[in-house]
Amino acid sequence: MATVEEFAHAGASIVAERRGSGTPLYVLVHGIGMGRSVFDDLAHHLRDGEVIMLDLPGYGEAPEPRRVLTIERTADLVAAYLRARVGRPAVVIGHSMGAQIALEVAVRHPRVAERIVLVGPTVDPAARSAPRQLWRLLRDIAIESPRVIARGAREYVRAGPHLRAKFRAMLVHRPEDVLARAGVPALVLRGEHDLVAPPQWCRRIADTLPDGRLREVPGHGHETMIRDASSAARLIREFAREG
Repeated sequence: MATVEEFAHAGASIVAERRGSGTPLYVLVHGIGMGRSVFDDLAHHLRDGEVIMLDLPGYGEAPEPRRVLTIERTADLVAAYLRARVGRPAVVIGHSMGAQIALEVAVRHPRVAERIVLVGPTVDPAARSAPRQLWRLLRDIAIESPRVIARGAREYVRAGPHLRAKFRAMLVHRPEDVLARAGVPALVLRGEHDLVAPPQWCRRIADTLPDGRLREVPGHGHETMIRDASSAARLIREFAREG
């Protein structure tokens, strides 16, 4: 049975959907223009523990904040929710822009995240501009299934009129500047054909993290956790239970 709750902190709100119980505790953080619904399949495959899926401020069912949050402030909000409503360390899994948030949670709130998983992480410094990021995303989407395209389009519409400002907040964040400060085990996960998070960028992330490792999901692109998430979930489960 799932429970859904809204949590407000410092002028912004998230919506959290909780499923299952026990350990590990998985916290799923979506990417730009998305919402928690894109994680339905992944959550199904992570039934070995409790899963919390988030709608970030202004996405999914979460209300628009008065001002678009930075990546750092969004990480602070996620950490505040986990401290107030959960009270135990989590495996924080971020997809795309969500990987930037998961990274900042580990850097800024190390007691909240015991491990992090960065799936299709943005923003590659070699393409830190809106046109380059959009071009990579459009090329990646072109090879995805109609189901992924339809779900993504629906969530982008729900993301509201401030999507450009949200995109800008993603682009100005520099994950490469804080990677070395993430003192928890980290898994960098990319789809074999991911054009948004190319292999050289993901390798750089894994090598810069103090305790990082890189894995690829064969036959998938950037939306590896949306279209048939079983392979990604298997790698995440193995990582979460490492000694």
